[in-house]
Amino acid sequence: MAQASARRRQKRISLLRVLGPGHVWALGVGIVLVGEYMGWSFAVGKGGAIAALIACWFAGLLYTCVAIIDSEVTSTVAAAGGQYAQAKHIIGPLMAFNVGLFLVFAYTMLEAANAITLGHLVQTVGIMAGFENSSDKPFVVLTIMTLAWLNYRGVYTTLTFSLVITAIAFIAICVLFFAVQPWSDAYVHHDQLLTELPYGWLGVLAALHFGMWFYLGIEGTTQAAEEVRSPARALPLGTMTGIITLLIAATMTWYVCSGLMPWEYLGQSVTPLFDAARLTNSTVLMVLLFIGTIFSALASANCCINDASRAWFSMGRDHYLPQVFGAVHPKYRTPYRSIVFLVPVALVFAYFAPLDQVITFSILSGLLDYTFMAINVIMFRKKWPLGSIKRGYVYPFHPLPAIVLLILCAATYFAVFLGYGTQLIAMMVFYIVASLWFALHRYKFVRRGEQFTMPWPKPVGY
Repeated sequence: MAQASARRRQKRISLLRVLGPGHVWALGVGIVLVGEYMGWSFAVGKGGAIAALIACWFAGLLYTCVAIIDSEVTSTVAAAGGQYAQAKHIIGPLMAFNVGLFLVFAYTMLEAANAITLGHLVQTVGIMAGFENSSDKPFVVLTIMTLAWLNYRGVYTTLTFSLVITAIAFIAICVLFFAVQPWSDAYVHHDQLLTELPYGWLGVLAALHFGMWFYLGIEGTTQAAEEVRSPARALPLGTMTGIITLLIAATMTWYVCSGLMPWEYLGQSVTPLFDAARLTNSTVLMVLLFIGTIFSALASANCCINDASRAWFSMGRDHYLPQVFGAVHPKYRTPYRSIVFLVPVALVFAYFAPLDQVITFSILSGLLDYTFMAINVIMFRKKWPLGSIKRGYVYPFHPLPAIVLLILCAATYFAVFLGYGTQLIAMMVFYIVASLWFALHRYKFVRRGEQFTMPWPKPVGY
């Protein structure tokens, strides 16, 4: 009797609807903007600066398709878990379980990459200041633990913090862009530094792997679906303004960095914007871009903890995982157990794994999610045609964006295989084993009737 009463009380506790479009923008851009500060430069090493620009544009097209598709489906399926919630309503439990894992690992690995970058930058500045024996590891641990605590205490404060520091990091890119006077050759020298494709068109394809880092994570806006005040308005608005912001930031970043550094050096730079600021010989710019890099890494890690925990929480609430993870904190109204559980996972990868391997793990998990999204929206339109249910946003030119997304995902899989084939195969094996575990062990706990929460008519053909 007491246990039944406790379960009823827990069921009444839900996530708070306190977020607006600005928070959604901060969630999407906050996760991604660190990609302008680090990670994308490895695309230059794969194929040269021009190849990285081509990869930037193609990845921009891929993520524009992601943003417009997500805006329609998420504004209609407004539940925590984002694409996981979409999958359980539109396709079925096995797909939903896999999509949930894709999301958790994409964001957790990205969180680890952010912590590694922040630790590396602090160590670099420490060495510049004369602290030769400084280590990055304490800063890696401190970053993850502090941001997990912030997420534990409440979503409104968490995403307001991300909104402020993300805006500052974006402004820092804009300031650097105008400071190098792109209308003249005072600082940037593209005519001298840009070479032809050093590895040919195969290098362009290989560059697509890390070119995704310019935008990876914009789909994270969907994780706020259950916590925004007006999902039908805030989710499309925040997501679409987010991808526009990132397209502008990516273009400015490439222009500045490729005009200041030879591609051989840029391709190995861990913090390209900070290095670009150092080459201007301006202490003010160096300090500003140091702050921008720190803030972008903090914002991204902060939002990643938010998104990964929402996906894990949603799976626990629906019995895809042990139900203990589906609990909401009675005071702070956050999925606190999911937040705490994922902390050691992020710490292990941030402490022991190389940065490029962590980035690749995140990219591959994201790619699997984007492949699902293209299939998902086609099935969504087929089962519930326009006019059959209320949508917050209708994306244009269906099914062209879904087809383009599938083609670009296929090309990126091949690009990843060229450099990280073993890791790609290992990840596929991991997800197959996880699927078998779910099908043979957890599926019996899933109650499909209870998890289907949308008031929709029966799908066409049923």
